[in-house]
Amino acid sequence: MLNSSTIIAGQYFLALLGGMKDKERFMVAFLDSGNNIIETKTMSEGSIGQTAVYPREILKYALACDCNAMILAHNHPGCSVNPSLEDKAFTQRIVDIFHPLGIKVLDHIIVGGASYSSMKERGNIPEKCKSTANYEAITLAAMPAEEKRNRFKHTQSR
Repeated sequence: MLNSSTIIAGQYFLALLGGMKDKERFMVAFLDSGNNIIETKTMSEGSIGQTAVYPREILKYALACDCNAMILAHNHPGCSVNPSLEDKAFTQRIVDIFHPLGIKVLDHIIVGGASYSSMKERGNIPEKCKSTANYEAITLAAMPAEEKRNRFKHTQSR
């Protein structure tokens, strides 16, 4: 069951990213100590299949607005709301960067078409660091690997 903060975050990003099918966009809502939005920023726009996200850019904005927490969000142009392995690894890397600074990653919303899912509700938001912070660019793929395999199998059977 979704809690009210997840529903609010999901609906907010659905309004911003819903229906976007021509490119993948990655956004961050930077929040104050009361979890009110200080600023929402588009951090990256890519192609229909992926976008490159630079953690150091997220860090610059987080420090500039002196946020206490953030909510990550991106769309999947193929309309899947399932987090890919890349989405999970990316979320862990962002936690690795921001947890030592006392900045919480509250959720990662994935928008696909007219719906969304919450990685927090799925239990995919890490609570603590797994490794040392890594600031290299991260490429997010729009389609989970199993979907790519299934789509490939489907086109081969035609």
